[in-house]
Amino acid sequence: MSAPVTALVSSAFLTSALVTGVGTAVMLIGEVRKSFLLRALGKVVAVAGFLSAALTNGFPEHHVGVVTLVALILCALGDLLLLPNGAKRAFLLGLFAFLLGHVGFLLAFVTAGVAWWACALALLALVPVTVFVLRWLLPHVKAPMKVPVLLYVTAISLMVASAVGSVAGGGPVLGLIAAVAFFLSDLAVARERFVTDSVVNKLWGLPLYFGAQLMFAAWMLR
Repeated sequence: MSAPVTALVSSAFLTSALVTGVGTAVMLIGEVRKSFLLRALGKVVAVAGFLSAALTNGFPEHHVGVVTLVALILCALGDLLLLPNGAKRAFLLGLFAFLLGHVGFLLAFVTAGVAWWACALALLALVPVTVFVLRWLLPHVKAPMKVPVLLYVTAISLMVASAVGSVAGGGPVLGLIAAVAFFLSDLAVARERFVTDSVVNKLWGLPLYFGAQLMFAAWMLR
């Protein structure tokens, strides 16, 4: 059995994944009931779960694991910064933390080894997707936030391209699935923040996001 698969089925990893699942469920209940307490409690539990999953085998000794763990910690920081709805400064700081998280995942893929030709082809394929997303999103974004949003979309697109390059270079496909899930979950966040404030965004975005973090944790445990 390969190492990533072993990580997914180990009791310690499954326990951490269950913690994240319970936390995500509590968060969703909090979103539906508009309860900040449930939302905050669920998010903290879910974040603790995916960080615990990444540390299933103790602190990573290899460079890929260390870089991935740092990326996960940055995402956890972003999660906590985004807890207070409507706080513009906290949202901007959270956006920056997640941007650095995407750069971290990108570096993890590159450190693990990528096929650069596949990265280049993936970037070409992602150009129309990125343009479509920006044409949909930017008209709803106020001027001070346009540059941060552009940088963020660029960072996550590069991260997904590096995940494609990782798979082409012989890496586990789990990393690519995690990257795509993260990309899609960010569309839910963007729709919630800039386009339409709806609990529906959370119902599909949150499971995708926390699932992505668990998959990144499993990927690093190889």
